[in-house]
Amino acid sequence: MAAAHRLLSADQYCCSVCLDVQKEPVKGIYNCPLCSQIFNVRPVVKKNVMLKDLIAQLNGIEVCVSPYLNYSGPDDVPCDVCIGRKMRAVKSCLTCMASYCETHLQPHQQSEAFNAHKLEEPTGNLEEKMCMKHQKVLEIFCRTSESCICLLCMVTEHKSHDTVTPEEERAERQVRRQVGMGWKAEIKRRIEEKEKKLESTKETIARIQEHEDLFLSVLQSIERLRSEITKVIRDHETREVRKAEKVIDQLEMEIMELKRRDAELAELSQTEDHIHFLKMFPSIPDLPQDEDSPDMKVNGNLLPEMLRKDVVDLKKSLEEIVGWEFVKTNETGGCCVIMRLQRGLYVK
Repeated sequence: MAAAHRLLSADQYCCSVCLDVQKEPVKGIYNCPLCSQIFNVRPVVKKNVMLKDLIAQLNGIEVCVSPYLNYSGPDDVPCDVCIGRKMRAVKSCLTCMASYCETHLQPHQQSEAFNAHKLEEPTGNLEEKMCMKHQKVLEIFCRTSESCICLLCMVTEHKSHDTVTPEEERAERQVRRQVGMGWKAEIKRRIEEKEKKLESTKETIARIQEHEDLFLSVLQSIERLRSEITKVIRDHETREVRKAEKVIDQLEMEIMELKRRDAELAELSQTEDHIHFLKMFPSIPDLPQDEDSPDMKVNGNLLPEMLRKDVVDLKKSLEEIVGWEFVKTNETGGCCVIMRLQRGLYVK
């Protein structure tokens, strides 16, 4: 029975969805994760007693831990030897320039032929640790050229240079920056300084936006007032002009009539025939009284005196705004100059 237990594999009892060993094989699912058959009505599901017992036995065997837990994920370094679905690498070999999972790492751990190989924590950028010229591992840091080199580089073009191991150079730089120069404290101070400057800049932008919104509101109010006053003026103009045109027509007719009578009287006064004069004179009617003419008055004053005064005051205020001085900075943020609004500001 124990031998049968050793043949158990966690792969056979893993959920096809979450890839973990099944703990409770009964779920309220409406489609089969294996054959993808869809059930419109929830089927009646029951526990598979035999499968449940097998899983219980599997969980009690230490050697049968699910290998799915060791599969390579998006953030893991995959094994370079695995075929198909790759396992998660546990070590990278700088000599082989490859990463290995637990299984494929065993030759490096068990065979003396790999004793000289250098293993490190799994990394996905092994190419960056390879010398492009000699195709060897970068194991040396050259302080003279400020670059990482391989052993062949050290004994050739970097032979007379000051060289150390990368570990020694890193340790020295960390000590020099953190202890000698107060590196962390300096970074913290700069961060705080830049955060204050950032906040101040944001507040300045907010104030600029407030000024723009204020003037925009004033201009909108002026435009709205202009539109309303224009409508009132045009209505008044239409009404009074129509009245004035009627008065003009009436006065022109009266003038023409008076001129006609004046011409008749002038012609009659020139005649020397007294009989003709006496016969024609009674036919000329008397002049109508002036009060008989229609007394139509045209109102040319649209604004009351008080409102007219307010408009004049508003015009003066706008003219004063034209004389305001504004601070204008150059593109570099310095050397402030004074800018005046040009004369000729007007409201359409």
